[in-house]
Amino acid sequence: MTFTRFVAKSAFRNKRRSLLTIASISVSLILLSIMLSIWRSFYIDKGAPDSALRIMTRHKVSLANFLPIYYRDKIRAVPGVVYVVPMTWFGGKYKDDKPENFFPQFATDPEEYFDVAADKIMPPDQLAAWKRDRTGCVVDADLARKHNWKIGDRIVLQGSIFPANLDLTLRGIYTIDPPQSYLYFHTKYLEESVSWFKDSAGFYFTRVDTPENMPRVARAIDEMFHSTPVPTKSESEQAFKLDFVARLGNVKAFILSICGAVVFTTLLVCANTMAMSIRERTREVAVLRTLGFTRPSILKLLLSESIAISLIGGIAGVVLGTGLIKLMSRPGIIGMPVSMHMTAATALVVMLVAAFVGVVSGLIPSYRASNLGIVEALRYIG
Repeated sequence: MTFTRFVAKSAFRNKRRSLLTIASISVSLILLSIMLSIWRSFYIDKGAPDSALRIMTRHKVSLANFLPIYYRDKIRAVPGVVYVVPMTWFGGKYKDDKPENFFPQFATDPEEYFDVAADKIMPPDQLAAWKRDRTGCVVDADLARKHNWKIGDRIVLQGSIFPANLDLTLRGIYTIDPPQSYLYFHTKYLEESVSWFKDSAGFYFTRVDTPENMPRVARAIDEMFHSTPVPTKSESEQAFKLDFVARLGNVKAFILSICGAVVFTTLLVCANTMAMSIRERTREVAVLRTLGFTRPSILKLLLSESIAISLIGGIAGVVLGTGLIKLMSRPGIIGMPVSMHMTAATALVVMLVAAFVGVVSGLIPSYRASNLGIVEALRYIG
């Protein structure tokens, strides 16, 4: 019998316990995979290449504070700026408060929006129709499929932040990779519906000529409004998203604490299983010693069993985690970044964690069992 076959036979001596242990490890590592993928999406990924040309300019104090509309022309005058549009989060309710009916909605200027967001593709005739209709809107293709919307359909949004209900007509359906599931409508319609919002904007969405110019343009914008009653904060699109996430609290600490808890819990589960398995086989270890097995070979055998069980759980966790992450990153899943995916680096980290758990959980009981004297092990009652 080969060493590998011996390890496999021993690891699954008690099939029920081994399978339950593998299931427990895989569930824990699925959660670890999700947390690491969220971390990567928020803090490591740089976003789409086109986002390197875009700047978000908001109120320096808070996203909840509006900016004057005349800031648009001043920003446009900054060297390096190509296009600039106002953007305002509407936050209305579609049909009801069910999560599946939630999607982001923004008021903007149709005349320039698709020049700024050039990675969104929409047929020219639909764009022209949106520009002509002040009550028109455009949506992402995935969002249109989800709600079975077609060109010409009415979409009614009930205001929650703004005291207005918007009766919109779908004029265009755009595509973007990855999908966003956003809806955009004419900012003039919002101004007509809410009198106090006139001549205001939530933030400005700016496109610059080259990625190298983006830091300089962002600094120039903020310096221009530094001494005004309404100062600004300009940053990249990715940094803007992180600021939005930061409003939820210390997300980094939250993710790290969950990852730590997952590793610790997995370690306890695997260690308990290995301790039980090795304790039950103490006399068998003595028999192996009498047959000529050395202490290092027995240590290697027992430790290999622990690592094998952990790695099988790790593989299951990566495979199932990949599918679950793909499902969670579909447009419409609230709070999950649509760019989230399982990368090779994330899978490698998860497998390394599985191997680490296998080594640590099996090392102490394996060492103790391999160092027992033959007579002492044969007399063991457990």
